[in-house]
This record gives sequence, structure tokens and C-alpha cells, in this order.
Amino acid sequence: MPSENVLSADNQQGRSKSLMPWFVVGFVDGEGSFHVALYRDSRMKTGWKVIPEFHVSQRSSSRSVLDRLARFFQCGYVKPNHKTNPRDLTYVFVVRNRDELLRKIIPFFDKYSLQTEKQKDFKLFKKIVLMMIEKKHQDSKGIQKIIKIAYQMNGSGRYRKQTLDELKPSETTRRTP
Repeated sequence: MPSENVLSADNQQGRSKSLMPWFVVGFVDGEGSFHVALYRDSRMKTGWKVIPEFHVSQRSSSRSVLDRLARFFQCGYVKPNHKTNPRDLTYVFVVRNRDELLRKIIPFFDKYSLQTEKQKDFKLFKKIVLMMIEKKHQDSKGIQKIIKIAYQMNGSGRYRKQTLDELKPSETTRRTP
């Protein structure tokens, strides 16, 4: 369960003193994203790999603020956003580790609410992460529900390669003999 003590004095010792919580909220509202990647993977019980990810991107000239976010949250990492594209000059602060999402990112945004449409995405993201902690992504009904929730995020899936309608029910789970 997420920590209720996300911003206690103990937790703040290692944080960058230059970033304040409401700055972080505003910055994430403008530059961040809560995303759940879905990949077909025959090695998974359900045929799907689910990767929840929190990220914030910036041009390389502003990379230092991403490093400060990593210190603020005491988790995640900063990397080139698309290292195979030499024209992409952006970096991204990424948190994918479920434990870090559960203990650090989710409690922070529970305490300090986002002020834009991203708040809805955050709530759906949190729901999926909690479902994964309960191992719901490992059964047929759970993965179908996770996929439907993920497609409600970030403009109702308009940036996804496939629409939810293109995922036929028989394709959402691997059939087991």
C-alpha cells in the first residue's frame, strides 16, 4: 500500500531543496505523462506484457531539471528520449519500477493533485498499478479490464497504434489448452 508519509522530514533529506511540490505538480501537468504500455508477449500467462510508466520529457538544454526530479523523487532515471533518432534532442525522466511507482510517485500525486486532465490519467494509472500489485494482469478477466482502462488514458488511446476496437476479444488473451 502507498506510504502515507511521502513528504515527511525523513523523506525530504535526500530531495533537492530547489524543487517544491507544487512546482513539480505544475511541471508534470505540462510536461509529464502517466502511460501504460501494452505489448503482445507469448511468454506471459495472458499473452500481454503490461508496463506502467511515469515520465517527464525536456529538450536536452533543460536536462538538469529532469536530474533534479530524479533526486526529488529518489527513484527513476534520465535517458535520451529516442536515442536511435539523432534529430530528437529530448531527454526523459522515467519511472517504471512498480515498487517505486507504488511507494513514491503515486503517494506524491495522491497528496498533491494534478490540476489538468492529467489527474484523470493519474487515477486510471494508479488503478492499473494497484491491479498489477494484486496480480490481476495475470488472469484473463483482469488483463481485459486493464487494457480497457489503459485505453481510457491519454486522450482515450488516440496515440496508440491500434484502436481498442481493433483488439478482438480473442486476441486480448492467450488461449491455454
